[in-house]
Amino acid sequence: MAKPPGFDLGQTLQQAVALHQQGRLDEADKLYSRVLKADRNQFDALHLSGMLNHQRGKAGEAFRLVSAALKVNPRSPDALANLGMVLVALKRAEEGLASVDKALAIAPGHVEALNTRGNVLLELKRPAEAVAAFDKVVAAAPRHLMALINRGNARAEAGEPDKAIADYDAALALAPGHPLALYNRGNALRALGRNAEAIASYDRALSVMPQHSGALRNRGLALAALNRHQEAVASFAQAIVLKPDDADAHFDTAMSLLTLGDYPRGFAEYEWRWKRAGMNAKPRFRQPLWLGETPLGSKTILLHAEQGLGDTIQFVRYATLLARGGARVLLEVQPELKDLLSQIEGAAGVFTRGETLPNFDVQCPLMSLPLALKTTPQTIPAEGPYLRADAARLVTWKPELDTLAAPRVAIAWSGRATHINDRNRSLTLAALEPLLALSNVRFVSIQRDPRPADAERLAADPRILHLGDRLEDFSDTAAVLALTDLLIAVDTSVLHLAGALGLPAWGMIPFQPDWRWGLAGNATSWYPGMELFRQPEPGDWTNVINQMTEKLASAGAPVP
Repeated sequence: MAKPPGFDLGQTLQQAVALHQQGRLDEADKLYSRVLKADRNQFDALHLSGMLNHQRGKAGEAFRLVSAALKVNPRSPDALANLGMVLVALKRAEEGLASVDKALAIAPGHVEALNTRGNVLLELKRPAEAVAAFDKVVAAAPRHLMALINRGNARAEAGEPDKAIADYDAALALAPGHPLALYNRGNALRALGRNAEAIASYDRALSVMPQHSGALRNRGLALAALNRHQEAVASFAQAIVLKPDDADAHFDTAMSLLTLGDYPRGFAEYEWRWKRAGMNAKPRFRQPLWLGETPLGSKTILLHAEQGLGDTIQFVRYATLLARGGARVLLEVQPELKDLLSQIEGAAGVFTRGETLPNFDVQCPLMSLPLALKTTPQTIPAEGPYLRADAARLVTWKPELDTLAAPRVAIAWSGRATHINDRNRSLTLAALEPLLALSNVRFVSIQRDPRPADAERLAADPRILHLGDRLEDFSDTAAVLALTDLLIAVDTSVLHLAGALGLPAWGMIPFQPDWRWGLAGNATSWYPGMELFRQPEPGDWTNVINQMTEKLASAGAPVP
């Protein structure tokens, strides 16, 4: 192709590269286009124009251009490695890794290809291998800033936040105030529960990049972990201004508002949960969603479970409220709860997912009912027990429990290990030793799936009758609770069960409570008969257990 008069391809390319490096992408793009108009097979212009498009988020165009560059020079390690990044952006990470590996086969010590390989491995959720790739980069180039930050990210992903912080600190020694190092350092500190330090790190990052919505959102989460929820809401609001459709930031706002007792705003924001990653926003039913816009009258409504067992137990109370208003109420719940909830007042039918449902007019997820019915802390429906133990199950369990002298105390000390908040809400059986030492109390474990160390301790401790492994469903659990004098449990489903049954229960509540327990006080309007024992500081279960031990001892269970 003929060049325009006075056109110097080499000089134009140099100017384009200089503008590109200065971040003047529009000007650089025009010059790359001029070079390619003069020579459509100019390797550097194809390659660098491709990476410019990658920077702009135009992955498809980037792929076209870098692929064209590789047709000109198939053995360019730079282009092969960069194609790997482009493929990651196109959600083709396995192909991206193959491209980077081709680059390293040609140039085994290529530092940038190794760095890219680590990033691709991180995208593939293979953090240990990513760390190994970044190790090679740092060994070859100890002052490689992005490799240090990337290795920190990989170590954080691998569950090693302490080592991650060391990498971020090394990066900050090279580039004080580097916003990405500060932001990721804040994330690692938050993972360690060092939330005040995390906030300081986020603040430093935001002083450099005030438009970083992720830093604002994570700063809000750190504030919420310190129970500074008003400040958290403000931080989430700033993140939402930058990314109005950020479902996570809206959801986090809901959690803080609900914890503060602002139920109208909190439950409205809570509807964003359906747009979060991992939630299935696709409607399961052709019948319309009912959120209280119109009176139900005598219509049939399906209330369906959506999250945990405890959530279902807590919110199923609304079935009775709707039925008393004239609606015909159907329930779709988890299999473990079907038998127990079949006797709730107002339920015309109780089903599990997959069973054939009768006809219904409208449907509502159980956890949307407080929004639909405009619940406030003052209007929580909590007139009394709304579940009861099954008479036949009581007959089954009574002979065994009658062999234990009173007082009989049921215990559950951990929830599901996979729960997002398990680290904060669960504890070990060993931590309950001050309670277990009370000489006149007989303890009944209703713990399901105890962790290995706890199972070993249970088997060796004659002070505890372990029934957890024999409880087939929540009807069994309800009967056992009804035959004991008290439940002591962490924030898990059995605590909700005792509350719904109206039975005496003590809840062990972490410093940052789940929203339903509020911020302060030893009572909850959701379960009027329940007493709450709160951590005074994050992680301080010792204080909680000592309080309960003293109270139980003063009630007639002396310490030996």
